[in-house]
Amino acid sequence: MPMTPTMTTRISPDWPCQVKIPGSYDWERSAVKWLRELVPTRYAGYPTLIRHPVLLARHATIQVQHEIRVARTALQTARTDLPGLGLSESVIEHTIRMYAAEVLQLQHIARSIRSVTQALVEAHAAR
Repeated sequence: MPMTPTMTTRISPDWPCQVKIPGSYDWERSAVKWLRELVPTRYAGYPTLIRHPVLLARHATIQVQHEIRVARTALQTARTDLPGLGLSESVIEHTIRMYAAEVLQLQHIARSIRSVTQALVEAHAAR
């Protein structure tokens, strides 16, 4: 199915590969499925969030923003907190690299959520 003429969403490099292209058959269902994987299970089952994908996207945005803050805090405090736990320097260095990579990954996910949210908003405005 071609994109509808009212859809102006451009697919960004951050568009998640798990979500079909806006305007294609069942794309919103694929967006909901992907977004549900980003929120805690207890939220993923709420009917209101499932019936209104924009609300689910909003919650996923808040969730990932929180996760970014947690990962940044863990990264910023690793050098001071981890030695007191009796961890070796190599484990501490590995942990710091892990947190740094996680922050980058979460930032990418946040950009992907923004792209999907924009497409969902445009799709609903076109109706």
